[in-house]
Amino acid sequence: MKKTFLLFIVPFILCNVNLNAQSKDIRNEIQTKAKDIEQKVIDWRRDIHQNPELGNREVRTAAMVAKHLESLGMEVTTNVGITGVIGILKGNLSGPVVALRADMDALPVLERTPVPFASKVRTIYNGKETNVMHACGHDSHVAILMGVAEILSGMQKDLKGTVKFIFQPAEEGAPKGEEGGAELMVKQGALQNPSVDVIFGLHINAQVEVGKITYRPGGMFAGVGDMKITVNGKSAHGAEPWSSVDPIVTSAQIINNLQTIISRNVDITQNAAVVTIGSIHSGNRSNIIPEQVEMLGTVRTLSKADEKLIFARIRQIATKTAEANGAEAIVELPYSSHVPVTFNNLNLTAKMLPSLQKSVGMSNVLLVPAETGGEDFSFFANEVPGFYFYIGGLPKGQDPKTSASHHTPDFFLDESGFITGVNAMVNLVVDYMEINPQ
Repeated sequence: MKKTFLLFIVPFILCNVNLNAQSKDIRNEIQTKAKDIEQKVIDWRRDIHQNPELGNREVRTAAMVAKHLESLGMEVTTNVGITGVIGILKGNLSGPVVALRADMDALPVLERTPVPFASKVRTIYNGKETNVMHACGHDSHVAILMGVAEILSGMQKDLKGTVKFIFQPAEEGAPKGEEGGAELMVKQGALQNPSVDVIFGLHINAQVEVGKITYRPGGMFAGVGDMKITVNGKSAHGAEPWSSVDPIVTSAQIINNLQTIISRNVDITQNAAVVTIGSIHSGNRSNIIPEQVEMLGTVRTLSKADEKLIFARIRQIATKTAEANGAEAIVELPYSSHVPVTFNNLNLTAKMLPSLQKSVGMSNVLLVPAETGGEDFSFFANEVPGFYFYIGGLPKGQDPKTSASHHTPDFFLDESGFITGVNAMVNLVVDYMEINPQ
């Protein structure tokens, strides 16, 4: 009996030793390949940065991506979600379908950075001439995923599954009157043919030091819903307010009452939330009480339950406050856009955390609080399990509080951080396929 047990355990130990050795060999291979391709990634990023394009207009960027994927022998589909590109890499071995996503669009911002590849591009945005800049890092996301595609295509014979590369337009929102972004790509079948099992995404962060990765299980970025509240009253002379039903006074009460939602209705020990009125318009003279007020605002939540609660309370507070004043409030929520919570699947996050840790070292992978900014990667992660994380783009030793934030003219990235993204994405694909055979 003892001999039999020993005969069983020895091969088991040897098998584990071989797997660990194989894992270390693959990790070293990935690191070497990432280092070899680093300058290519930087060059691609500089090219895209110098030639930025707004959402649903990423024609040049998409053509560059498609040409690269085709040169790697992939099956490539263009014009998905208007300018989106999808590349499919089929490994020689059977296994799951893993999707990787990068967003491609720039912003209507005038660049002030001193880099030699700064954007000088101008275009028309919402009917007005504007400067264009990659002021959020999407150019680096595209370049990183192009590098990941090249590395994984070189590992095709050992790849245990299929990789779907999704290059997405209009993450920052489509132009007025147009659909776009991840939502449209999902509608047009980006996660089908073949059906995706999981999806990974990253975002470079100018306030996180290069070489570091930050993440959060569950709600990482807030769901975003904009709103319009129209308050209808009765006009009167400003000298005779008793003859009016004043929509301005009513709106002031509504705005103040809305703030009680966060302070009295939301369990802030569980999640943060935001209700903001950012615009209010009414009247045209100091001595006329107008008939109507229009307010615009935004709601940020980190769970579906909180969103349901807050949306209901906004409608209740606005309509009942107006009713108490003899006025009428019409609440449109969501008004023109709605992005769900970016939710990192708990099981997937726990399972893949070691992949990030081996990419940069355990001490460089940090758990962080949730953010109230939005990310339309959530449309993908609502369909299949998703995992989204930050990589650092802040120069080492620099104070994150003094570095320019995203969406500003002085936004700057340390290019030495790009290799972190390449390493992480390749490791996620290889490891997921290894532990999820089909």
